[in-house]
Amino acid sequence: MADQQTDDNVFAVGDTLGAEEVAVYRWLALHGRLDPARTAEETGVDEAAVCGAVDHLVRIGLVHRGEEGDNRLWAVDPHLVAAVATAPVERAIAEQQTQLRVFRDQFAQLAADYQEGRHGVSTDLETIPGLTQVRAALNNAAEQCREDMVTVQPGGTRPPEVLQDALLRDSQMLARGVRMRTVYHHTARFNSPSQAYVATVSALGGEYRTAHQLVGRMIIFDRELAFMTNRNDRLGAVVVREPSVVHFLYELFEQVWSQAQPFSDAGTDGLEAVAKDLDRTILQLLATGLKDETIARRLGMSLRTTRKHIADMMQALGAESRFQAGVAVAARGLLNDTGEADAAPAAAPT
Repeated sequence: MADQQTDDNVFAVGDTLGAEEVAVYRWLALHGRLDPARTAEETGVDEAAVCGAVDHLVRIGLVHRGEEGDNRLWAVDPHLVAAVATAPVERAIAEQQTQLRVFRDQFAQLAADYQEGRHGVSTDLETIPGLTQVRAALNNAAEQCREDMVTVQPGGTRPPEVLQDALLRDSQMLARGVRMRTVYHHTARFNSPSQAYVATVSALGGEYRTAHQLVGRMIIFDRELAFMTNRNDRLGAVVVREPSVVHFLYELFEQVWSQAQPFSDAGTDGLEAVAKDLDRTILQLLATGLKDETIARRLGMSLRTTRKHIADMMQALGAESRFQAGVAVAARGLLNDTGEADAAPAAAPT
C-alpha cells in the first residue's frame, strides 16, 4: 500500500522522535483515526505540524494508514518497530562478540606458550616495549594495588589527557584506601593542568611534593613491583620484581620524599623566591660540570629554557665563559664548602 513503511525509511538506532510526534502518536493510539483539528486542539500541536507528524510516523512504521479515502489510522506496537530498527545492530554485536571470543582464545593460547617458554626463566626483570603496553601494565598493577603506591614523575608538565586518565585510576586506588605519594619537579608548579590535578587528587587523599632535581621516572606498587623508564626506549618500561632491588628503589624514593617540599603553585610561593631557588640549584649543577642537557633533564625543564637561565646567570656574574663563571662564583663565595649554592648571583657591578 502507498505511504507505508519501506526499508529506506525504517527507524534506526540513534534516531529520536520530537515532542510533537510523541504527542500525536499518543493521540492516534487512543483514538484510532485522523482528525487534525481535534488532534491539534487536544495536544497543543499546530494543525499543520500534526499532519507532518502523522506522515513521519507512517514513514517510519509507527502508524498504519488505511486505504485511500479511509481516515482511520492504527498505531503500531513500538516493540515491533524497535525490533526492526535494532536487528542490524544486534547482528553486528553478535558478529563482534564472535570475533572477540576467537581473538581471546587465540591470545590465551599464545599466553600459555609464552608462560611455557619462560618456565625456569627469572621473571624478576621484564622489559615492556611501547606506551600502550606500559599503560595497560600500569592499570593492571593499579587495580591489584592494596596498600601503597609511590611515584617519581620528572618533567615540568604532563599532557592533560594523561592526567585525565591518571585521575580515574588514582581516585579508584584512593577509594580503596591505598596511600599514594608522588614527587614532581618544582617546575610542575608552573603548569596549570598539573596544579588542577594535584588539587583534585589531594582532596581525595593523595600526597604530593616537589624537588628541583629528579633522576628518572619510577612507580612502585606495594613495595613489591617497580616500573622504571627503559633507557633505550623512553616510551617503554622496565618492570622489577626482585625484592632487594625493589626495596632499594623504595628507600631511594623515601630519601627523595623526605627532602622534597609540599606541592604548591609558584604564584603562592612568590615567583621571585621560586626563581632565586631555581638559580641556586642551577649554580650548584654548573659547579659540578654537568652539561646543559643533563641539567635540563634533572630540573624537568626544556633545554632552551635551561640555557636561557644559564645565560642570564652568566650575565649576572659578568662572565663570558663557564671558566670565568666558576672564578666569579669562587670569588664571591656563592658556593659553600659542600659545593651547594649559598645564594643566587646578583647582577655584576657596572
